[in-house]
Amino acid sequence: SIQNRIQGLGSNLLTIMAGSTSSGGIRQGFGSATTLTYDDADAIREKIAGITGVAPEMESRVQARYLRNTWVTSVVGTTADYPTVRNWNVGSGTFFTEEDNRNKRTVTVLGVDVVTNLFGEGADPIGKVVKLGPVSFKVVGVLEQKGTGGSFFSQDNTILVPILTAQARFTGRKIIRSMTVSVEAKDQMNAVRADIAALLRTRHKLAEDGSADDFTITSQEDILKTVQGVSQTMTLLLASIAGISLLVGGIGIMNIMLVSVTERTREIGIRKALGARRRDILAQFLTEAVILSGIGGFLGWALGWAASRIISSLGTTTVIAPATVILALGFSIAVGVFFGIYPANKASRMDPIQ
Repeated sequence: SIQNRIQGLGSNLLTIMAGSTSSGGIRQGFGSATTLTYDDADAIREKIAGITGVAPEMESRVQARYLRNTWVTSVVGTTADYPTVRNWNVGSGTFFTEEDNRNKRTVTVLGVDVVTNLFGEGADPIGKVVKLGPVSFKVVGVLEQKGTGGSFFSQDNTILVPILTAQARFTGRKIIRSMTVSVEAKDQMNAVRADIAALLRTRHKLAEDGSADDFTITSQEDILKTVQGVSQTMTLLLASIAGISLLVGGIGIMNIMLVSVTERTREIGIRKALGARRRDILAQFLTEAVILSGIGGFLGWALGWAASRIISSLGTTTVIAPATVILALGFSIAVGVFFGIYPANKASRMDPIQ
């Protein structure tokens, strides 16, 4: 699921963010420095080989208005490469062009959530004029619906405008916080990253003095490795919790079986006096332990299945694999056998005289 979401952001992506600044001895986050500009994005597009698109982004918070309907959301200034880079096509209408950007035209592409809140469910906003802050924009397209993707926010709650228009109408600054570059082939990622780093160091006059980079370049692979590292840590944590639960549950089974052996001393003695062998008694009590743990495992699976249905209904997709169910039930039975051996062995060794 995580891999699919990262791939859904676009194919073979490199994300370039401005570096961090320090204020009062406190280091700010990445993107706080004002070192990346739209001209940097233009230079990368023109001089770096092996890329399919560059999408610089700058974001502003505005109130969108159509007639009496208003909606507060983010306006993202970007370029015509955005659909290619972000793997996000237009569902209806068209995306704005590079000519629209160069001429700073007031055209916009809306997300599905914005359309619903401003125009109503199923409305066609193409060609209509919306107010973004004090500025009127003509709607030229609507993005395909992406949904939440398991997040707490909707990706469709966005408005896209040409980046030069956004600079002129909203921010008044040429500074951008980040840009995304789509690389033609996966095996070219490292080479393209190195070329971009060298170009930006030259443009920012860092090559001469040997200063550290004032930008950060990350790839989907970097993000995936970080997420997988967190996932492995969580797996170890959950495995330790599960191990403690199994240990406590197994001790519970062993105690119940020991009590059962004590209470059924007469039954065991009669069976042995009538010819039951040691392995017969051993098999009897092991079978009881397996049945006990097997029923527990089945009830655990049923509760897990019910929980997964509830989670799925809340928007996070869950999948129950048959192999996992079989493994879980088998593990439950194995716990029963392991913790049932001692009581069963104790019962099989009892003297009929006792």
